[in-house]
Amino acid sequence: MNNIDQKLISDCINRKSEAEYTLYKITYSYLMSICIRYTRNENRAKEVLNLGFHKILKNLNKFRQNEVPFKSWIRRVMINTLINEFKKEKIHYNNVQYVEKYFETSEYSSINEAVTRLNIEQIYALIAKLPLVNQQIFNLYYIDGYKHREIAELLNINENTSKWYLTVAKDKLKEMINKLELIAKN
Repeated sequence: MNNIDQKLISDCINRKSEAEYTLYKITYSYLMSICIRYTRNENRAKEVLNLGFHKILKNLNKFRQNEVPFKSWIRRVMINTLINEFKKEKIHYNNVQYVEKYFETSEYSSINEAVTRLNIEQIYALIAKLPLVNQQIFNLYYIDGYKHREIAELLNINENTSKWYLTVAKDKLKEMINKLELIAKN
């Protein structure tokens, strides 16, 4: 997908519907996987995917093929769309707690060996059980590679608050994995 044909992009910029549909088919699975990670259900993921794809089409003329791979560019557009939708819904404002102090300890850096026995679907299922803010920050940090400073800017929160939510997410995941381990042992 990184090497999308320049002619296809040009045709999309020129609003040729057949080209737009072809691009949609090529990118659908990749974009949907991003949307599913950030939303709680498939219908909402499809809605946001369509909004994001519309933004991709609208801004294709800004894509610089020599500077950034197409896959990275559409991922960024989709994640920004998801964050904007998240802000619009203001779901997180009821759940956000602003934390000014964050202390790192070795307790948070330990890796549970049970993770090595889980498959990717099980891990994603556990992530999906996290509260929405924790889930989004976990996805942004670990899966999409954003730094806490970038996450803080995207979500309009303090950088330390982002770190705190990530720590809470890791603790909750660790707890869920430990429960799975206990069930597996019995």
